[in-house]
Amino acid sequence: MSHNSSPQIVTAHSGSPLNGQIKVPGDKSISHRSLMFGALALGKTTISGLLESEDVIGTANAMNAVGAKCVRQEDDTWTVEGVGLGSLLEPEAPIDFGNAGTGVRLAMGIFASHPIAVTMTGDASLSGRPMGRVLNPLREMGVQVVARNGDRLPASIRGSDTPIPITYRVPMASAQVKSAVLLAGLNTAGTTTVIEPVATRDHTEKMLVGFGADLKVEVNESGERIITLQGQPKLQPQDITVPGDPSSAAFPIVAALITPGSDVTVEGVLLNEHRIGLITSLLEMGADITILNERESGGEKIGDIRAKYSRLKGITVPADRAPSMIDEYPILSVAAAFAQGDTVMFGLEELRVKESDRLAAVARGLEANGIPCVEKQDSLTVTGGANNIGGGTVTTHLDHRIAMSFLILGLAAHKPVQVDDAAPIATSFPTFLSMFGELGGKLENKNEEAA
Repeated sequence: MSHNSSPQIVTAHSGSPLNGQIKVPGDKSISHRSLMFGALALGKTTISGLLESEDVIGTANAMNAVGAKCVRQEDDTWTVEGVGLGSLLEPEAPIDFGNAGTGVRLAMGIFASHPIAVTMTGDASLSGRPMGRVLNPLREMGVQVVARNGDRLPASIRGSDTPIPITYRVPMASAQVKSAVLLAGLNTAGTTTVIEPVATRDHTEKMLVGFGADLKVEVNESGERIITLQGQPKLQPQDITVPGDPSSAAFPIVAALITPGSDVTVEGVLLNEHRIGLITSLLEMGADITILNERESGGEKIGDIRAKYSRLKGITVPADRAPSMIDEYPILSVAAAFAQGDTVMFGLEELRVKESDRLAAVARGLEANGIPCVEKQDSLTVTGGANNIGGGTVTTHLDHRIAMSFLILGLAAHKPVQVDDAAPIATSFPTFLSMFGELGGKLENKNEEAA
């Protein structure tokens, strides 16, 4: 999971329309949480459609390390034999989370209220990412932390024997921070409260209720979400079907919109209101997108998304939309490159602390391919409609979304686009290259040629 092997150089070529019906991997957020909540419930949880990426497999391994049994079955489902809340075992060795920021941050919350000592490591990318915003509220609850300077991995924590319930106002829009505090509150006697000034994805809240937790959400007069959790419930195992990941669906959707002659339908995609900011933005740009076969599964709305080639126009994306599409700004920037006029995106400071400094990485990738842009501390302006897009090599900084976004650029650009390492794509979308081949896209893998 550490991406220490040879770089996987991939080049995307244009010229072919994309057509077909596809399924993208299961939602990463729900996959992580399914394994974790299954481990904390007493008994067998069955999961269908789990995203089998490096990140999620890392979470399965982490739950196994503390006593659960996460096993892939012959019918492609996964079962989790949970040990029950409060019964996690101390791991025998450090737990390697690879590149999984969601996995490690949520796991910190779980470990914080169990009286065990855990050391967590990650790859070079994850080890460079700040963990203080998660660790600070956990310190308030009684966890002891020893971490590398700047609260970076490797980090060792010792969970509290008697964790303290807290009321915590999340200082930035972050579903990971909110979730870590709530997960720590699960095994904490009393009431844990999280105040969320800006709503973020709510999978943790929905799934906790589904597993039997006593959790309530209210909105105060200021529009803040007040989430209260009563500690030490008895979580019940569940049968879970993981819907398609909207962050992964974003790539074939945008590819269809910018590649002439394309018509692609992505089946069974999660349509949670806190996850579809990209679709809202693309529709404002004039995208030909249709939602088909809307239905509900496990408390979540899902549907099929059909996208056809469209003539897009530049828009302004407001800062308050960022929480619902924070992972999609790189691919939105690619769509903006093919839109007429300027697309201005605000509220992007969170991109500075993702797998890479995504805001800087996107700007450098656009510039390398002849696309005018202006990068500021928390915004990006992309001027679309350049006459000679492409021809550049993009530095991915071990970031899967940078790699995928610029390969999509290459499928519609005037000249080929190369990424310096596509190997990190396996952390979230292992079938990316083969799927686009099936749709008609030309992605040339130099490593396969060498072999």
